[in-house]
Order: sequence, then C-alpha cells, then structure tokens
Amino acid sequence: MSLFKARDWWSTVLGEKEEFDQGCLCLADVDNTGNGQDKVIVGSFMGYLRIFNPHPVKTGDGAQAEDLLLEVHLRDPILQVEVGKFVSGTEMLHLAVLHSRKLCVYSVSGSLGNVEHGTQYQIKLMYEHNLQRTACNMTYGSFGGVKGRDLICIQSMDGMLMVFEQESYAFGRFLPGSLLPGPLAYSSRTDSFITVSSCRQVESYKYQVLAFATDADKRQETEQQKLGSGKRLVVDWTLNIGEQALDICIVSFNQSASSVFVLGERNFFCLKDNGQIRFMKKLDCSPSCFLPYCSVSEGTINTLIGNHNNMLHVYQDVTLKWATQLPHIPVAVRVGCLHDLKGVIVTLSDDGHLQCSYLGTDPSLFQAPKVESRELNYDELDVELKELQKIIKDVNKSQGVWPMTEREDDLKVSAVVSPNFDSVSQSTDVEVGADLVPSVTVKVTLQNRVTLQKIRLSVYVQPPLVLTCDQFTFEFMAPEMTRTVGFSVYLKGSYLPSELEGNAVVSYSRPTGIPRVSQCKFRLPLKLICLPGQPSKTASHKLTIDTNKSPVSLLSLFPGFANQSEDDQVNVMGFRFLGGSRVTLLASKTSQRYRIQSEQFEDLWLITNELIIRLQEYFEKQGIKDFACSFSGSMPLQEYFELIDHHFERIYFDLVSYLMLLKLGLKEVNKIPSFFSNHVSVLHTCTEKLRINGEKLEELLSERAVQFRAIQRRLLTRFKDKTPAPLQHLDTLLDGTYKQVISLADAVEENQDNLFQSFTRLKSATHLVILLIGLWQKLSADQIAILEAAFLPLQQDTQELGWEETVDAAISHLLKTCLSKSSKEQALNLSSQLSIPKDTSRLKKHITLLCDRLAKGGRLCLSTDAAAPQTMVMPGGCATIPESDLEERSVEQDSTELFTNHKHLIVETPIAEVSPLQGVSE
Repeated sequence: MSLFKARDWWSTVLGEKEEFDQGCLCLADVDNTGNGQDKVIVGSFMGYLRIFNPHPVKTGDGAQAEDLLLEVHLRDPILQVEVGKFVSGTEMLHLAVLHSRKLCVYSVSGSLGNVEHGTQYQIKLMYEHNLQRTACNMTYGSFGGVKGRDLICIQSMDGMLMVFEQESYAFGRFLPGSLLPGPLAYSSRTDSFITVSSCRQVESYKYQVLAFATDADKRQETEQQKLGSGKRLVVDWTLNIGEQALDICIVSFNQSASSVFVLGERNFFCLKDNGQIRFMKKLDCSPSCFLPYCSVSEGTINTLIGNHNNMLHVYQDVTLKWATQLPHIPVAVRVGCLHDLKGVIVTLSDDGHLQCSYLGTDPSLFQAPKVESRELNYDELDVELKELQKIIKDVNKSQGVWPMTEREDDLKVSAVVSPNFDSVSQSTDVEVGADLVPSVTVKVTLQNRVTLQKIRLSVYVQPPLVLTCDQFTFEFMAPEMTRTVGFSVYLKGSYLPSELEGNAVVSYSRPTGIPRVSQCKFRLPLKLICLPGQPSKTASHKLTIDTNKSPVSLLSLFPGFANQSEDDQVNVMGFRFLGGSRVTLLASKTSQRYRIQSEQFEDLWLITNELIIRLQEYFEKQGIKDFACSFSGSMPLQEYFELIDHHFERIYFDLVSYLMLLKLGLKEVNKIPSFFSNHVSVLHTCTEKLRINGEKLEELLSERAVQFRAIQRRLLTRFKDKTPAPLQHLDTLLDGTYKQVISLADAVEENQDNLFQSFTRLKSATHLVILLIGLWQKLSADQIAILEAAFLPLQQDTQELGWEETVDAAISHLLKTCLSKSSKEQALNLSSQLSIPKDTSRLKKHITLLCDRLAKGGRLCLSTDAAAPQTMVMPGGCATIPESDLEERSVEQDSTELFTNHKHLIVETPIAEVSPLQGVSE
C-alpha cells in the first residue's frame, strides 16, 4: 500500500463515451439545505447534467444508486456549471448552466417521498438568455460592488464580454486585439476581470471601464457617442507570461493577501492585484488543472496541481509538499465537504472518471515477524563481494553495459537498389549542366514479426543527392506483414556528394508503448553521378594505391565505363562527373599499383573509395581473404590545407562583401559587379576585421526588417489621418528599405548555399585523408572510427558552430590523451568554449602533429589506459614533445619534410604503363 497514492473514498464512471472539461465540475450546496454539505455537480458535452451526494458505506466502495440525486438530459452541450445568487429577490443559491448559444439558470430542490425511495429532486428553469454569439466560458461575482446578488459575465469565442444582471442583459464589450478567448476570472477586491489574451499576456479590465466604454467595432455614431459620453476601452494592467494559460483563479484567504493565480503550460504564476509577480514555479510535467484551496500559515497559499502523468501535486507557494498518484488524468479538481468529511479532493477526467479521494494511507494491522539475529562473518562477506565484483567486471567487458541476448528482431528492414536507371527520369529542377540527369529507384521492405504501431520510415542521402519522397508513415502493421515502398534518387546540384551511401531509419512502437528504431544502409551506383569520359595524361593531383595481389583489369572492376577491348585487359579508364570534373584511373600491368589523378583534390575521393571497395569484393568472390591495400607515398596535407583555407575564407567573404555594399550606401543590386571590381582592395583590408563577425549580416537583416515595419506604421498613421499630411518621402524610404531587405535575404541564402557546397567538398577531402592515413599506418576499424569522429563531427556547418573549431578541439583532445608523450601535455587545459578562430594555422599545426605522432608509433585509443604517458620505443631521430612555441616550430619544420612536399607525388612511384596515354588528348 503506497503512501503516495490517492485513497479512493468514492468513485464512479459517468455515461459512455462522454467528454468533459475543466468547467464541467462544481461543488456547492445547490439544494440550499444549509447543513454545509456540498453536492457534486457535473455537466458533459453530450448535454447530461448530474448531481451526486456521495456517502459510501465503507471506504473505497463504488457508487450506489441513491448517490445520484438527479440526472437530466439538456440536449445542448454543457460548457460550464456554476452555483451562485443568480435570481433577483432572493439570496438562495441557484445553478447556472452555460451552453454554446444559451445561458440557463435553474433552481434545484428536493421533496420528501411518501415511500422508502427517499427524497426526490427536480430542477426548475428560472430564466434563460439566448446568446447572439457562441460562448466560450463565464465567470460571476458582485460586479460593481452590488450586495446580495451575483452577476454573470460570459466570454464569446470572438472575444466579447457579455454582462447579465440576473434576468436582464446589461451590456457587451469587445476586448481590444482579441484573437482567441482565454480563461476568465473576476476579482472582487479590485472589481476587475482578468484574462489571458492570445498574445500570452495577462490583462486586467476594470468593471467600471467596461460599463462606460464604447465598442470599438461600431461604425454608426449613436446620440450618446455624439455627446461624448462613451469612453475607449483601455486595459488596467498587463503582464507578459510568455505562454498560453490553462486556467486563472483569484483567491483571498484570512491568512494571506489577495492573489491572482495563473496556470501556464509549463509554469505556475502568482500575481499581486496590480499585476506584479509575487512568485512563479517552473513545473516539471505538463499540467492539466489546478486549484488554490487554503492557507495554513501566514502569507502562504496551498495549491493542488494535476498533470498528465496521473499525478496530483500539493504546493505551498513554490515548495512541493506532497505528491500523490491518481488513476486518471484530471481535467478539473475541487475540494469540498462531503458527508461530514472535510477536505475531500474531487477530480474529473476527460472521459468521465469522477473520484472523491483523500491523501495518506489506511493503518495496517500487519506486523512483520522479527528476523533471527546471527553473527556476521565479515571475512566471508569480503570474499563474496570480491567474487561478485569480478563477475560484474567480466560481464561489462564482454557484453557492455546492457546484456545482449539473441532474439529475433521485431522488424526487419532491407533496401534494394535497382541495377538499371528509371525509364523516365524523375529529376526535376536540377542545377547540373547535363542534358539528362538519370534517376535510380530504391525499394525499402519492412517485415515485422509482431504487431507494430506508429511506423515512420525516414530516408536520408548525402546532398546534393535528393529523393522524390523521404518520409513514409504507417499507422498499424499486423504480425507477419510485409510493406514495400519505392522512391527515386538523383543528383540535383552541380557539385559532388561526399558519400554514395544512403540510410533508411524506421521508428515504431510496440503494443506495450516502447519506442524502438531499426535501420539499414544502401549503396547507390557510381553511374548515378558519373559518366564514362576520356582519360587525361596530365593532372594536378595524383595518388598511388599499392596492393599485395596482381592487378585486375579495370573492365572487370568498372563494367559499363569502358568498351571491352580485344585482349579483355583495360588499364586506363576515364570518369566524367555530371558536375563537369574529370578523374583518370590507371592500373599497372607489371606492378601491383593503381593511380588516381584529377585536377581537383577532393574529386579523387569517390573513385579511390570505389576502387578499394570493388577490389575487396572482387577478391572475396575469388576466395582470397588476405587481400590488403596500402599507401606508401607522402601524405597530401598541403592540398588538404588549401581546401581548409578555402572553406574558412568562403564562410565570411560573401558576408564582408554585402556589409561593405550596405555601408557604402549602394541600394541597387545591379551595381554589385562594378562595386566588386572597384573595391576589391577595400574588401580585402576589411576581411581581417569582419571575418570573425559572421553574424553581422543576420543582425543587419533584422535591423532593416525593424526599420521596414517602422516605416509601414508611419505610413499607415498618415493614411488613417482625417487631415492628410505630406508623406515627406516616406514612400521612397519604404521602397529603398524593401530593396535592402530583399538583397540581404538573398545574400544570406546565397552565403548559406556557398557555405554548404564548400563544406561538402571539405568532407570529401577529409574522407580521402582519413582513408590514406588508415592505409598508411594500417589502422584497425576502431582506430579509423576514432579518426572519423575527430575529423567529421558535424553533419552541417553553421555560423554558430563551425568545422574548424570543432575539429581543432577534437584533435587537441587526442594529442593530449592517447597521443601524448609526457605528463605535461596531459596537464594542458583546453578551452571549454568553442569560438570562431582568427585563422587556420593552429588547426593545420595540430593535424600535422597528429600525423607526426602516428608516424612515430602512436596509437589511437579511447580507453582509460590510453591517458597514461606512452612508453613505446620510438624510431631513431624522433624529436621531443614541444613544450614551448620555439620547440613546436622546430617540430613543425621536421614534420614538413614528411608531409608538406607533395609535388613529388607526380614524379615518384612511377607506373610503367602510363605510356598508352601519350596519344590520348584531353
């Protein structure tokens, strides 16, 4: 028996498939018995009105037949029920029922029966008001300080407040700027109405101001308006809470001051009468209802707050005093006196679960027997503890934190790429210069073993590859069911993707509600982005890959990219990408080498990676398992550093250009080319100052937007004026500001596109460098994964977080931990905040040091043992770890001999069979 579970005193379920909300519950002595016992009044959206008088025979008993005093079907949906002094000439309590188009006031009375059936209850309609507008909610009170009676105020769906003085209609006023109605409450202390507008502001309106105000929407002038008797409706005070409110309650207890309580979607506010915040509380769970119910100590108020986790929390101001669990999510909560039991908590759910409960627990008569005491043998306990710790350690090493058990997967995801292009290409709005961009169909199949719900399939490919459809949704899949979806992939941009691998991710829920994810990867064909081309005998960038097996004919590796020759041996092949760049692949006939060459360094990646993958697949089919590739040339860091510099400068050059345009006062877009040609030197001098402030363009765009709206307001004021005044060139200023806003928005969009293209080329070059380092040092798959995590931590480069600072921090961490040589390097404190660097010299220096450490025997490892200084035997002539700037420069000079001189890649490691290219023209 849990102490923190609400004890069921009385409960019942109302109707079948009925709906309820926070205004459908009320507790009051509606039949005027005068004994202080409350009745439970419930109205539903189906139009049923029920009145209960709970009195269980034993605690926890369900509802009895005699508990239901009255049940009436009023036909119209019941939005809210309230009890008050609503009938003139008497101070008896009456029941007000709010429908969508009608307000009805009833008297509830009981007559003593002549037989054992007890008292019979009936309701009598006292009066009703037909509403001209659809109602939303209502509040009541002694408006204007009247004595002995309650007036009713109804808020309509379009923001109009309609005040009824019991049997007669008083007036109606529109709230200024109302878009959607919010909760409404009346404060008798300040004689004002308090609501929350759609602008997420708490607003207070005096009743006197409402009574004497004139509706702003009236166009015809009445006689009273001509005499000047009407006043404008102004708000008394406002407070911006930043979220929509669920309910408002105004309370004033003996031991506390009058307070305005507002329940938001994530916060709970307590305000003073003048709108100042007394306190606020950020809630951990999404609330559903609340009720301030008493004050137990001076200056504090206790509040009940229900949430969507079936919990009811009791707060004393902002301090959580109690938490109890309910069997349902409450949408309305009240506290009353039922059957001489004070403080009963009455909750109502949206599907009709009505429960009366109390906090605490029932006394338990069970007493646990005494445990036989015995002396403890601490030596045996130590031995047993050591054995258990050893078992836990072994399990964690072998299986990880979570034990893996063999079981059949709930969902099996597979993808199949069509071997042929689509007969009709699905490419649209492509930026490639080719006449026809092909597309290929990919089919993803889902096979489930058990019942699954809310299945969502998301497919992702590397830009500029795009999909005809990337999202698929299935609400339900029966057991042993198969679903297949198809989509097409094609190249949209004029640059190359960094990978040809796609990923299909499926998220689903089991019937128990547990969410899970399955995924599968698929590889797109090279011919989707590449066509056969003429080989080139010259190139700026060349790479040589060594193998331990005899060379293979390129026709066997790349069928479809060359015509089959007579001897069936092709050792030269050209590739032309759809973007225009060309790559040449050569295979040696005598040695075991392959050469890849191109004019762009980043273009070498896809062909090199495709060559290695196809070689591995070729030898696996032959049954050869010891095939291996290696790279013995110098690491092409200088070409890689040029791409890094280009990416770093590309981020900010466009920003500087447009900023200089706007600062020099150029408003016309067609003057931009001439401006660039005349002010190139000015741009380069300002680049160093404005490079770090890449956010200036967005800030300037925001300033121009604010200026544009200010000019619009000025013009609207001039146009609305009854006595027209000259525009004073405001229209010219508006047109110029509009052109600046459009130009800045185009600049932001163009800069983002250029930045993404540059980052994609950098990712291709980074993949190539990681591949070469792995082949050079014969790294394992785990070590290559560490390099990929360090060099490619981002999927997209942004102004807030760039590739340079992120990679610099990751490589610095590797140099400090697993690649460190002394304890001094481990003691270095890295900056905990990533910021845009001034230049790329530090990053290039760290990449060079990383390759230097790997060349001298360093190993990549993320285990805790790798943090210790390495005691490995280094090759002769190894320099010491730099401890100062001078020493670090000397290390750089030594390492540049290994990594920076790359022109000899063209001359060294020659391939004897390059001669067939001598007669091939570009």
